[in-house]
Amino acid sequence: MGHTIGALVTEHIAVGLLENDELAGAIRRFPDAGDFRDVLEGMPAEEIVRRVADEVEAAGRGHEIGAVGVGFPGINRGGLVEDSPNLKQTKGLNVAESLSALLVEKGIGARVHVLNDAAALAAGVAATRGQLDKLVRVWFLGVGVGLGRYPQAGGFSEGGHTVVTLDPKENFCGCGGVGHLEGIVGHRAMRLRFLDLEPEEVFEQAAAGDARCTEFLKLWHRAIAAGTATSVHLDGPGKFYVSGPNAGHVQPNLLDQYLHEMVKMSPLQGSSFEVIPTSDVTALIGAAVSADRAAEA
Repeated sequence: MGHTIGALVTEHIAVGLLENDELAGAIRRFPDAGDFRDVLEGMPAEEIVRRVADEVEAAGRGHEIGAVGVGFPGINRGGLVEDSPNLKQTKGLNVAESLSALLVEKGIGARVHVLNDAAALAAGVAATRGQLDKLVRVWFLGVGVGLGRYPQAGGFSEGGHTVVTLDPKENFCGCGGVGHLEGIVGHRAMRLRFLDLEPEEVFEQAAAGDARCTEFLKLWHRAIAAGTATSVHLDGPGKFYVSGPNAGHVQPNLLDQYLHEMVKMSPLQGSSFEVIPTSDVTALIGAAVSADRAAEA
């Protein structure tokens, strides 16, 4: 199968060289040290793509690259970012076209395949667990919230914007929508909700018995369960993996309880949750595997 490259754009940029669907060297990151948060949020869209191209060139130096897969946040089809609430400046950018042109200038003529970052993570879970023949769903809990699905469906892959409440006051979602899962569970949304506390402190105080934070912890879990219930009612039951910077706050037993309250039809019962380590490696593998398969199609 030769060499492919997986790239991931989230709060930072990560790029890795793969051989036969396994990482074949160290992961390159931008920035390479320090706090990633908000680094890309204020960076011009063209600069983000240029940084990805530079890291791809460095990672693939000395190898013939067959395909490049890029996990990118937001709604993108055919490589065009139609919207990206967490990287607003990239709306309207054709990542595949721009990156391909930059790589050609660097002597890399590989096909570029762009997919949602959460979808790349789901593909990576499927690939690393030998489940490429099964339905795999992954919640990514970070600045925003993503529901990755493998295999990719023909939709928009924006499960984080599932409506989970009809309360008009729930308007903290980065896209501006009301009642969205991300508006409750997303890191940015939690910072807006609790102006006097960081999200980590909210969960710490909930564990210490603070009433306000305890109620939010229940709302947080119920929102994830509601988003999961929607997916179950559309795609059927199964295991849901949970990853991302805020996955450590998840209490699987509480999610199981709330999900059971929301899904009552017997053919749709039997789902479960597994919190998995947060690592760029899995998403990079997923992006590269998706690119390789797209090139073969």
